[in-house]
Amino acid sequence: MRPYAKLAWTVVGWNVAVVLWGAFVRATGSGAGCGSHWPLCNGEVVPRSPALSTVIEFTHRATSGVAALLVVALVVGARRAFSARHPVRRAAWASLGIMLIEAGLGAGLVLFGWVAKDASFARGWVMGLHLVNTLLLLAALTLTADWASRPAGFSLAVPGAVAAGLWAAFAAMLVAGVTGAVAALGDTLVPGMPFEQGLMLGPEVPIEVRALLRLRIAHPLMAVLAAGALLAAARLAVGHRGDARVRGAALRLSLLTGIQLGAGLVNVWLRAPVAMQLVHLLLADLVWIAFVLLSAAALAPMAGADAVAPGPLAATPQRG
Repeated sequence: MRPYAKLAWTVVGWNVAVVLWGAFVRATGSGAGCGSHWPLCNGEVVPRSPALSTVIEFTHRATSGVAALLVVALVVGARRAFSARHPVRRAAWASLGIMLIEAGLGAGLVLFGWVAKDASFARGWVMGLHLVNTLLLLAALTLTADWASRPAGFSLAVPGAVAAGLWAAFAAMLVAGVTGAVAALGDTLVPGMPFEQGLMLGPEVPIEVRALLRLRIAHPLMAVLAAGALLAAARLAVGHRGDARVRGAALRLSLLTGIQLGAGLVNVWLRAPVAMQLVHLLLADLVWIAFVLLSAAALAPMAGADAVAPGPLAATPQRG
């Protein structure tokens, strides 16, 4: 594997870890560990004698900062290793732009107090938007890594049914992710509450909490629909272009989708303990990455004149 591709996959892995730690911050109610300060933590660059919640939140901020620097390194490396119009450059720049939005959303959650036990509708909307942006970030990073060692870009010569199947799976995954974020927020606000009890809460419970707990039922339904869309997309991709790359990507996606559905059932059965929430989220990220890789394989340019081969890691910049 080329050095740049190794770096890019490392950045993908690091960002998955940052996402998981962010979920740990939310699940443990540590989002207010640094108070309402951002980027400082309780008014300090490095907190002294911090509480456990502060350590958890500050660690998330520190690892997020490293993630941003790594994405900057991807952009710099892409400018050195690939020509001006190479898709890797575009994917790296897209990663950086989305990363900046990610930082802004994270800052907004802190500055507006949408953390810890806050149950406002605004927090639910922003968390859903945050989740979508995170998935787009992982997609851009995954394409950067994948295209760094393969013919890069997307071909337009794709049957309409295949394109429609991939777009349907893409949309279903985003909706499942947003409903998952809402469900996770409900589990944070009222830990261990069964689904059926959440549906029967009375007016003594704030309306925001009741709405979030009742919306939890939408996630399992959307997860099943998304799983069906992913399996259908995998079958269409193999039917369109059944080379080894596409078949391998389809198999990985199908296996991970099945495991994720099982993990989701276990998560509901156990009433969403923190450890199981993190496992469930990790599998969701892996399913998303597998879907992006399947899409890249199914839509890759055919070998020939339209294939864009990655350039070597140059010793001097290649300006374009």
